[in-house]
Amino acid sequence: MRPLLALLLTASAAAAQPMTPEEFEAFASGRTLDYALDGRLLGSEAYFPDRGVRDADTGGPCRAGFWYPDGPAICFVYDGRDGRHCWLYWREGDRVFAKPVNAAPDDPAQTVTPAANPLACAPEVGV
Repeated sequence: MRPLLALLLTASAAAAQPMTPEEFEAFASGRTLDYALDGRLLGSEAYFPDRGVRDADTGGPCRAGFWYPDGPAICFVYDGRDGRHCWLYWREGDRVFAKPVNAAPDDPAQTVTPAANPLACAPEVGV
């Protein structure tokens, strides 16, 4: 079984299908989204119409970047961070979940919700 498919099958009892890039773009574009695990905020990201993104992990600096699709995954590249960071996103009813593609099958998924507030940082200038 392909690793991504195995990950999705273990992510939910109801074999969730990953969001397509178009579905993800419609969900995220123009919004700031919070990522939480067990109710604890891990970070937030602001998404822009041109697939640009600004990431702010809790307690960390803001990082500009962009996202692009790679098969069923949504991959991110950020200024000042090495490599790409690929995630699977899926819906269960009205809720959206995400999990890194390299996570273990039994690792919990993060809940992704529209943020109540904009990012608590400004883009770094001159960095």
